[in-house]
Amino acid sequence: MFGLFSSKWNPDGQHCYITGGSSGLGLSLAKILARKGANISIVARSQKKLDAALKEIEAERQTPNQKFRVYSFALDTAKASTDALEAVCEPYNGETPDATFTCAGASRPMFFVEMTDEDLIKGMNDGYWIQAWTAWAVSKKMVRHGRKGKITLVSSTLGFMSIIGYASYSPAKHALRALADSLHSELILYGINVHIYFPPTMYTPGYEEENKTKPKITLKIEETDAGATPDQAASALFQGVVKGQAHIAGDLITNLFRASTRGATPKNNFIVDGFYDLIAFFATPVWRASVDKAVAAHATEHRQYLRDRGFYS
Repeated sequence: MFGLFSSKWNPDGQHCYITGGSSGLGLSLAKILARKGANISIVARSQKKLDAALKEIEAERQTPNQKFRVYSFALDTAKASTDALEAVCEPYNGETPDATFTCAGASRPMFFVEMTDEDLIKGMNDGYWIQAWTAWAVSKKMVRHGRKGKITLVSSTLGFMSIIGYASYSPAKHALRALADSLHSELILYGINVHIYFPPTMYTPGYEEENKTKPKITLKIEETDAGATPDQAASALFQGVVKGQAHIAGDLITNLFRASTRGATPKNNFIVDGFYDLIAFFATPVWRASVDKAVAAHATEHRQYLRDRGFYS
């Protein structure tokens, strides 16, 4: 079990860096950490959203000594992510944050055959590289400075499985899992703990945006997904990091996929994970069959949809 012989993490007085911290999961996490006494630095693109987020974080202040700062940067290149990190570190005498949470990202669900090459490239940039570049920059700086701490990536339930409509998104989230598992092993060399969070559907502004392009059949399959608010998702993420979990799941369904696709990842709890694995052994094939049946039943409507859009011309 990851972190079995270590004490639970306490962010009080620590510098926590959150990308994508101006809204959704990142902002909710920032407020939790502020309530725990942490110093917070958040990065996002929109200065207007950052300013509004700062007011919300300030409302959670516990002591006058806490430092809350916001920075406007894009994070989609190695240079941009490195520049953002240097700006975040500057008020702390150049020292790397104690804990980094990469919450930035976006999804644009579509049918694979409708996607352009730009859609596929953007899917990897928004779903993988925007986090991977930050993890890369932070890791290098932590190792050079001999700093121990935490790096937490954010994947999705779709990092364990996938369904129709997510061909530009799920591969990126699976890639993040592979990155986290690789770094979990490698960064042991330097005393750096790596976690990855797999949240379910989150009802955020980003979710509303992705529904604009999401296929109807995907929406139908997701009807039974209870989802989570940003606050609920952030609470699950925080608790998983506190407990030292390598793979953090935010709900029962994700835990079933986590346990049944764990591979060599450390278990969160030997008994509970075994129980999840047993349930998944029987439940997952039933779920998969029901999804495939729903997709097959959509075939005639889908072909007409493509004709109406001139796909076959």
